[in-house]
Amino acid sequence: MLFLLLPLLAALFPGGDRFEEPVSYHFLQTSAFHNHSWVHLSSGWLGELQIHRWNSSSDAIIYLYPWSRGNFSNRELVDLERFLRVNSIGIQGFHTDNFMSEDPFDLQVATGCELHSGKGFLGFKQVAIQGYDFLSYHNKTWLPSPKGGEEAQKVCKLLSQNQDYTQRMHRLLSDTCPRFTLGLLDAGKAHLQRQVKPEAWLSSGPSPGPGRLLLVCHVSGFYPKPVWVMWMRGEQEQLGTQRGDILPNADGTWYLQATLDVAAGEAAGLACRVKHSSLGGQDLLLHWGAPPSALGWILSAVIVALALLAGLGFWFRKRW
Repeated sequence: MLFLLLPLLAALFPGGDRFEEPVSYHFLQTSAFHNHSWVHLSSGWLGELQIHRWNSSSDAIIYLYPWSRGNFSNRELVDLERFLRVNSIGIQGFHTDNFMSEDPFDLQVATGCELHSGKGFLGFKQVAIQGYDFLSYHNKTWLPSPKGGEEAQKVCKLLSQNQDYTQRMHRLLSDTCPRFTLGLLDAGKAHLQRQVKPEAWLSSGPSPGPGRLLLVCHVSGFYPKPVWVMWMRGEQEQLGTQRGDILPNADGTWYLQATLDVAAGEAAGLACRVKHSSLGGQDLLLHWGAPPSALGWILSAVIVALALLAGLGFWFRKRW
């Protein structure tokens, strides 16, 4: 049945060039038992985009986008919520049966499916306890982690004997999850395929040492995530370019900065080049020493204002 769904994926993303991250959906659950009480936090992710949140007080899924119900019927969504609710109750029973003496107790669970080339969707479930891998589930098999020791082996044995739960987990990961993921891709196609152009500006960072400059190229507000940023001298890439992590903005776009440590006398003639799919082949090129853009002036003004406010706050605290 699964391979009958794969042509739909090809139709949604022809050529595969519009959805560059792995096609996956995963549900993350964190359960903490501290001071004799439980806290459960859960969220659903399509790739690296959070689209669901779990409301523990009402035991219901919160849909963060109009399309994040996918094409599931209300009945199917209610069944999914029931499974998640039972799973949370099961976690508390699991702690009571196996780790009653541990307080605080922290457990993390990742459940989902991911599309692999030539293999279709592969389901997975991974469990960590106190920050260490404990067990995993793949293809109807519960596998203890070496770090889980004898306790993980015992739990996997018990789970393997519970054929009803194992079969339900298999259906969830091999059928429900792939269908739900493809439905999300279909319903959210306009959002997921959108192209947002980056803004870019330059600044100097903290001095790396006497006679040296740290050049910083900021790139923000772009979507999708893949981006290429490099300091250049003419057409020559500067191999000393250091890229930071690509970080999320609050609006779902991304931010990145690339730095270059150079001697102060060698900064002239350097430029930051930005390539992104939204630019249509017209790269952004920012030359060091050129007049700052309006965005650069605004950001500089904000930084100065914040510094002045911080200074006034320090003066008042010292004064009073």
